[in-house]
Amino acid sequence: MNMKLVMHVLSLIVGIVVVFMLMTGGIALICGEPGVALVFLKTFLYTLPPILVVYFVTRSSRKKSVLGTKDGFMLVSLAWLFASAVGALPYVMSGAIPSYTEAFFETMSGFTTTGASILTAIEPLPRGILFWRSLTHWLGGMGIVVLTVALLPILGVGGLQLLKAEAPGPSVDKITPKITETAKILWAIYAGMTVLETALLMAGGMDWFDALTHTFGTLATGGFSTMNSSVGAYESPFVHNVITTFMVMAGLNFALYYRLLIGDIKNFWKDTEMKVYLSIFFLISLLMALNLQISGTYEGFNTSFRFSAFQAASIITTTGFATADFAQWPEFSQNLLFFLMFVGGCAGSTGGGMKVVRLTMLTKVGLNEMKRFIHPKGIFPLRINGEVVKKDIVYSIAGFVMLYLFILLLVTLAVSFGGHDIITSFTTALATLGNIGPGFGKVGPAMNYHFYSVPIKWILSFAMMLGRLEIYTVLVILTPHFWKK
Repeated sequence: MNMKLVMHVLSLIVGIVVVFMLMTGGIALICGEPGVALVFLKTFLYTLPPILVVYFVTRSSRKKSVLGTKDGFMLVSLAWLFASAVGALPYVMSGAIPSYTEAFFETMSGFTTTGASILTAIEPLPRGILFWRSLTHWLGGMGIVVLTVALLPILGVGGLQLLKAEAPGPSVDKITPKITETAKILWAIYAGMTVLETALLMAGGMDWFDALTHTFGTLATGGFSTMNSSVGAYESPFVHNVITTFMVMAGLNFALYYRLLIGDIKNFWKDTEMKVYLSIFFLISLLMALNLQISGTYEGFNTSFRFSAFQAASIITTTGFATADFAQWPEFSQNLLFFLMFVGGCAGSTGGGMKVVRLTMLTKVGLNEMKRFIHPKGIFPLRINGEVVKKDIVYSIAGFVMLYLFILLLVTLAVSFGGHDIITSFTTALATLGNIGPGFGKVGPAMNYHFYSVPIKWILSFAMMLGRLEIYTVLVILTPHFWKK
């Protein structure tokens, strides 16, 4: 492993993060908060010198080699750790979150687009701090490493290893032969959707600040809001519907949008994962709407469907926004939301969770096995989008799901060791590992994570990182084989 090259690229990644901090200081000035702007300027000045030292000491490494597979895994894991470690500093220095543990938790939750918060009062915080909080979502949504690959073509062939290590899903779609161009296209689509949603939310009555911060949370499927009651603070059906639509869009594979842009509409509609994803979303939304209507929770089917579709989109895409306290909904609707917590968005989206494509493949494997019981000599290939899936991908997916469930159990046990009930412990583990945010019990949509002890907050921070980087990227570093030459 070329640790010198890893540290060189790491300094570039963290450098990009602190530049965005400096930009946030400018936003604080615009909002009339010179004291907060000074905090971001100080953070920038404190962190820039060591970054520059590492950069210049290691710059010779990029001329001799490119990033390999092991380098990619190590770099991506370190990037998320260091980005969160540095990103937590403005919270502590401003006094918004005095505890570094809680500041790190909040920042990791932001970069991993989990949306789990320790804040008990959000609205009194300075706008500059709230902007940075939401901006960590936006940077983490498409990926700070993908952004680095887009901005820095010097990474060359090694950029593919980074994209594979960070991108969510069992495989990476190369939109163009050059991985740098792929990264640029993905970020261009992401930025374009950001501008569009912000404009629509402003047309719906939000000011520029709330429109932009809620757009960050929507497209990154993060869920940080500037309001204590989340999107429920806005009673506008138009705002609810816009955010619902963009949450669903953010849960789709962004490579599909490129197909639309180049006119490849045929292959867009043939995508198996997209069809399963949208089918699950609409079916669950409809069932919940009927349940809310019959139970008398809301008056009128349109209102029931608006609330059910918003919450279904929020959970399946692992966004975590809320327009209502769904813990007060009928048990059937709560169970449907609980089911969605295991699904997640599509591969190549900003959503978390296990991903629709993995569950689709495993379901097809199960159906094929039943066919083999009837026809032992039959051959039943597994097909996705009309193409046969290789066995090594199926094995990788099966291994991922088993690791996911095993880690889910371990985190649940760790949380319950702190004396918390099974519902709270299990959904806390599920909400952090799946990058969802809200759960049930003490971590419901009207609650937060402030009450957990320091050790549990560090465990949950690690779980969020594991979930965002798809488990393998982080855990492979902890294996003895990784360190063998």
